[in-house]
Amino acid sequence: MEITLLGTGTSQGVPVVACDCQVCNSDDPLDKRLRTSAMVRQGATCIVIDAGPDFRQQLLRERVKNLDAVILTHGHKDHIGGIDDVRSFNWVQGRAMDIYGTEEVLKLVKNDFGYAFAPHKYPGVPDINLHTIDYQPFSIGELEIMPIKAMHHLLPVLGFRIGDFSYLTDANHLESHELDKMRNSQVLVINALRRKKHLSHFNLEEALGLIKELSPKIAFLTHLSHQMGLHKEIQRELPPNVFVGYDGLSFRI
Repeated sequence: MEITLLGTGTSQGVPVVACDCQVCNSDDPLDKRLRTSAMVRQGATCIVIDAGPDFRQQLLRERVKNLDAVILTHGHKDHIGGIDDVRSFNWVQGRAMDIYGTEEVLKLVKNDFGYAFAPHKYPGVPDINLHTIDYQPFSIGELEIMPIKAMHHLLPVLGFRIGDFSYLTDANHLESHELDKMRNSQVLVINALRRKKHLSHFNLEEALGLIKELSPKIAFLTHLSHQMGLHKEIQRELPPNVFVGYDGLSFRI
């Protein structure tokens, strides 16, 4: 299985157009963080977790030519805003795109992209098949996927366990039985928004505490705001098995 972090950034904080911080003006490509998303490949199967506003740019960068499905963690715009761009895969692959999410998330998709579900659709709008998931395991092609329930302040969100890979973004609380689903992962990717405590995201201290408890072989931090600081500076502070994620990072399990 091959995993690529398509994006490791966030819309949180000062918009980049108005920001004069060292991260937004850094020349280091590792500090260029598009909205958080990940791609998972196993054999002939390819899925993407979340399709934010940078979805098109991310998939062009990675030269993705086939995509079986998009699975959604939650319905915030920075995680679903790029769904319109599945229309390119409709054209190339000659079929509708499968999109998986909870009932509540799919309602938001239908609301935001209502033109894709109209009785008489304008030619060329996205062709989408919606699949409702809950907290039960499901499969897409060669991938077996276990949802993990977490809380994004008061909003339920999903993380996912796929084989020895666990992925959790936009969360700051999990019940113990949900945490157990991520134990013994070879690789854990987890959100760490900033150093200061946040209402709805793990901060750096909390993410490191959870990594220590779950004891993955390797962990990567994602959903990093510019308030976290420069990639090279964060990395110097981390334990030996924890790394700052960056856009385009790929690894195999």
